[in-house]
Amino acid sequence: MRVVVAITAASGAIYARQLLKMLIESAEVERIALIYSENAQAVVAHEGEEMPSCSEKIELFANDNLFASPASGSARWDAMVVVPSSVGTIGRVASGVSQTLIERAADVMLKERRRLIFVVRETPYSLIHLRNMTTLTEAGAVILPATPSFYSRPQDIDALCRTVTERVMAMLGLSGERYEWGVKK
Repeated sequence: MRVVVAITAASGAIYARQLLKMLIESAEVERIALIYSENAQAVVAHEGEEMPSCSEKIELFANDNLFASPASGSARWDAMVVVPSSVGTIGRVASGVSQTLIERAADVMLKERRRLIFVVRETPYSLIHLRNMTTLTEAGAVILPATPSFYSRPQDIDALCRTVTERVMAMLGLSGERYEWGVKK
């Protein structure tokens, strides 16, 4: 599987770090396109996170490079995850605005009917946010709020956040260890 990972300037860099680590470790993932929005790296640094980058699977693309492979449906990327996703990114994609590589790659996923997941990190939602998320859902995207679960009784923040990133992996159709309701370990 070939996956585009876009990191926007929303809070929640821990989700991006965890997802990248899981994708790198997955034998099912052959290639990862990594794109940062203009202010994403500042938020990542502010939150004290460090993204895994020492992998031959990762190819970094500049967000202003609309000639990069994720901007074209013929490049055959299988899926895209925007993690964390700002509601601004959601709004621009929902309205068909493609001025950056992140927005164009998301547009490509929608037009090609490929898996597109937005891990939304915003609260509360305004009516505009909800309408934009509805538009994207109707177009085939998955809205996966960064809302951790407590069923697995996570013992620390990393484990709590992993309940979201494991869910993303499941939505991508990738195997891996994850909590399953009613299954005793």
